[in-house]
Amino acid sequence: MIERKSKTISLRKQCYLLSLNRSSLYYSSVLMCEEESKIINEISEIWHEIPVYGYRRIWAELRRRGYKINRKRVQRLMKEAGLSAIYPGPKTSKGNPEHKIYPYLLRGMEINRPNQVWMTDLSYIKMPQGFIYLMAIIDVYSRKVIAWDLGNSMDIEFCLGVLKKAFTIGKPDILNTDQGSQYTSPQWIEAVEKMKVRVSMDGKGRWADNITIERFWRIVKWEHLYLRSYEKVKEVKESIAEFIGFCNQRRVHQSLEYNTPEEVYAEHKKAPDVILGRPRASKARGIPLALEAELQEILLVA
Repeated sequence: MIERKSKTISLRKQCYLLSLNRSSLYYSSVLMCEEESKIINEISEIWHEIPVYGYRRIWAELRRRGYKINRKRVQRLMKEAGLSAIYPGPKTSKGNPEHKIYPYLLRGMEINRPNQVWMTDLSYIKMPQGFIYLMAIIDVYSRKVIAWDLGNSMDIEFCLGVLKKAFTIGKPDILNTDQGSQYTSPQWIEAVEKMKVRVSMDGKGRWADNITIERFWRIVKWEHLYLRSYEKVKEVKESIAEFIGFCNQRRVHQSLEYNTPEEVYAEHKKAPDVILGRPRASKARGIPLALEAELQEILLVA
């Protein structure tokens, strides 16, 4: 229809008469060249080794490896490959000012048996399509994951479903949470108190008040999830189920004197008492009080 070599009418005039955009005459699809495929493989290798790198730092690493490439090209290739830096996602502990906040009951408490104190929290997992949310309930003394689930949202019905599942296994004296709106909602408080369980909540910004489950998030992410890639939620759920089974039944903890959570929870094995906010049994071991602050992190390692 377009005569490119016409001597009587220009290409501009032909495009005008046919209502065509002139730039479309010069477009030609370009298949990914061998060099670009090699660069994508290199980007993927860097990302899997250091998943916190975004396109700027991956661009810098490619330059160090001898590639002459600009940042926009790296950004485009990463987008096409579905790669992005792992970074903090949506805030999972957003409070509701209209909800009642309960005091933190665990400071200085000696936790010396299973089902004395449970902790629960929500965390996120980044997927190619967006975020999914992981909720878990953990027994503080034994470190056993009592119940967990994955959901597409953090709504109260999802949280209550995990709580109901946990109550079929046991019942704590105290259940500690953060001040997220899910845990301060009337529905959650009613469900907990109906089971005659006392409600405890972290202080604002006090992540250490919920340290047992915070350490679990570190374990499940850095020892498992970040080492793998998933396309579907079903794959993630199956993988987490297998890993939590391993954590409960086979993974030994230094703080449990190298026993497993299942052994301690079932009271087949005894573990040291837990005192949140300071080291356990330091006076009994003859350790000077001046060293307690330095030993806190060591003695609370999961």
